[in-house]
Amino acid sequence: MAKPLTRADGPASVPALLHRNAEKFADSPAYREKEYGIWQSWTWSQTRDEVEALALGLMEMGAREGDFIAIIGRNRPYLYWAMMAAQMVGAIPVPLYQDSNAEEMAYVMDHCGARFAVVGDQEQVDKIIEVQDRLPAFEQMIYLDPRGLRKYDHSALAQYSRVQEIGRENREKHIKEMEARQAKLAYDSTGVMLYTSGTTGKPKGVVLSNRNIIETAKSSSQFDGLRQTDDILAYLPMAWVGDFIFSVGQALWTGFCTNCPESADTMQVDLREIGPTYYFAPPRVFETQLTNVMIRMEDAGRFKKWLFDTFLAHARKVGPAILDGRKVGTLDRLKYRLGEVMIYGPLKNTLGLSRVRVGYTAGEAIGPEIFDFYRALGINLKQLYGQTEATVFITAQPDGEVRSDTVGVSCPGVELKIAENGEVFYRSPGVFVEYYKNPESTAETKDAEGWVATGDAGFIEEDTGHLRIIDRAKDVGKMADGSLFAPKYVENKLKFYPNILEAVVFGNGRDECTAFINIDLSAVGNWAERNNIGYASYQELAQHPQVLATIQSHVEEVNASIASDEMLSGCQVHRFVVLHKELDADDGELTRTRKVRRKIIGEKYDDIIAALYDGSETVSTVTEVTYEDGRKGSIKATLKIVDAEVQAADAPVLEAAE
Repeated sequence: MAKPLTRADGPASVPALLHRNAEKFADSPAYREKEYGIWQSWTWSQTRDEVEALALGLMEMGAREGDFIAIIGRNRPYLYWAMMAAQMVGAIPVPLYQDSNAEEMAYVMDHCGARFAVVGDQEQVDKIIEVQDRLPAFEQMIYLDPRGLRKYDHSALAQYSRVQEIGRENREKHIKEMEARQAKLAYDSTGVMLYTSGTTGKPKGVVLSNRNIIETAKSSSQFDGLRQTDDILAYLPMAWVGDFIFSVGQALWTGFCTNCPESADTMQVDLREIGPTYYFAPPRVFETQLTNVMIRMEDAGRFKKWLFDTFLAHARKVGPAILDGRKVGTLDRLKYRLGEVMIYGPLKNTLGLSRVRVGYTAGEAIGPEIFDFYRALGINLKQLYGQTEATVFITAQPDGEVRSDTVGVSCPGVELKIAENGEVFYRSPGVFVEYYKNPESTAETKDAEGWVATGDAGFIEEDTGHLRIIDRAKDVGKMADGSLFAPKYVENKLKFYPNILEAVVFGNGRDECTAFINIDLSAVGNWAERNNIGYASYQELAQHPQVLATIQSHVEEVNASIASDEMLSGCQVHRFVVLHKELDADDGELTRTRKVRRKIIGEKYDDIIAALYDGSETVSTVTEVTYEDGRKGSIKATLKIVDAEVQAADAPVLEAAE
């Protein structure tokens, strides 16, 4: 068996951490997966054996040090093992988003020069086959699920289990060489390459070292007291840096168990069965869960709904204070305990959050009402702020200092500073090595002293040290009168409403702001069903007069809120349109992490934007769409443009800063 490889003060690489865990936590669960309705489990010792067999098989197939190996598929232990196996042979894993189309995969695989790909199923195999003639470095594909692949040409295809068999058969042939390669892995060796979401252009390959991975995993685990006995549910994209750090970095550092759901459709059931103690979800997941709860309560009986509303109101009043250990009266505590038995406990169990000890959300701002709802139930939900280039963690909220309007304080080892233009900079052991094959962008993002430009505008509170993010720095502009334009601030407020899935605000350099809005089909569809309103399509429901009136009321409530903000009162939305289709990553309108691509949206829907500003009451448009099978089509629609009431600002407009 290969020997653990360490520095003087600890493991020097991801494979070294795996070797350590196989000895230290040999019989403890490392990975679980639900397949065909049954949970399967692997200990740390078994995991090391599985990874080593795959690594030896890769060596027999010709994997060299420095090779790039693409990893594509849904969250499965086998694919996490493929990342570790790549590192064992001195190669570099490059996880890709499984819902990427063939063109997106082709760009990444060609850019890094991937020789191998480990994929989940036939869908991923087909995508790569479609573009493999444009991948000069590509040689071999390893697939996990054999269904549908029996009649394929297997000259460049191999089944995952067969590669492991080959590895075991050739162990004596390659084990010494593999140990020698692992011995070369230093703290500054490349551990993984993750591609950015590409909001403004082509994705960039972010090179992260073993130092970045291990130091970040260590400090973040210590910050929240993560334990070897913790459980997480791995369901977010494997190509996202957060999933890599939670499911690989922190899992290897602490030795806790990573649980993989059977599918996206069973995720909520699997979440409930596992009951994770450490849980991360983007705001949209928490919003969707809350929307579903409220929809169910609308259908509940009168007494049950009264009981829910009564105890929930009490939970909002005292729950966060109890969670933070602040003083709460005896009667209030007793009523809260009664609510825990009757309402909060069963609700948390239904949501799968009964055991959550540390919960995080990040990526977008979460609505204060939504954030407070979960904390009121006694769930220790907090916010963090991070980036791929930081190996996730820049700031996080310590226990007892949790607020909905900040993203916390500097994480251990992280330094912060604010530039004169308001942009946030940081420096830490997690700072990425470089953008692969892109020295110009590397130099623009990271200076010689290691300070990294986040691209976000914000400020640090003097009295608390908490960081507050205003908007993306590149999106912050000025209205025609010189007042501040911060679209994300307004969009986040709009998305706090369950009926609104997405919003895009325009107004930079103009006299007034306008907006595109996507309705949430689940929430609005349920409302239509309860009110016996029939509709044949998303487009028809989105243009229903009552839906437009409801969205108008939401916009006007947001306007009233913004009017009270001295800096941002000029960002009130004067006119809006509810789009006839959801903004979609397949159509290039969103990134794979659901970030808005403003420039593309602005160009694609320029006719609608023009109508918002020229006083039109309606606009007819034709939009190209991409279907699930990759075919292109178009949809025609006539959209109503709605005027929204704006409020007089509570403060005079600030002079434009030079």
